[in-house]
Amino acid sequence: MKSLPYFCRGEVVRGFGRGSKELGIPTANFPDSVVDNLPADICTGIYYGWACVGTGDVHRMVMSIGWNPYYKNTKKSMETHIIHTYKEDFYGEVLSVVVVGYVRPEKSFDSLDSLIAAINNDIEEAKRRLDLPEHNKLREDNFFRTSANQIMNGH
Repeated sequence: MKSLPYFCRGEVVRGFGRGSKELGIPTANFPDSVVDNLPADICTGIYYGWACVGTGDVHRMVMSIGWNPYYKNTKKSMETHIIHTYKEDFYGEVLSVVVVGYVRPEKSFDSLDSLIAAINNDIEEAKRRLDLPEHNKLREDNFFRTSANQIMNGH
């Protein structure tokens, strides 16, 4: 996928509310405007990279891009799980992400437990790959140092 690494940012919007409640794996959702602007060569599946909320620290992340076959969604989504514990929700904040690499295609699961196990495997895989020097350097990219507010306000 020649579009990787892919840089994007947008306001965190409410999703289906399943990540935290059903899976124990909270996700931040991008608005349709961000999803609709994905390059055509970024196929659906599970990705890994770096994420930053507002002007906070940069953390590892995994992202699901697609229709979430287990839940049979009809609308494509980009759901980011930041590998960090936040004390509270950050709806309305600006989420900046760099999508670095691809883990696997999306697929359906026969149970919630197998879905959760797969996501946890994706998280471990993301941690391993992001430790590689060529991926780790993106954590320091100027993209994250540019104030999200400046960009959202067109400055």
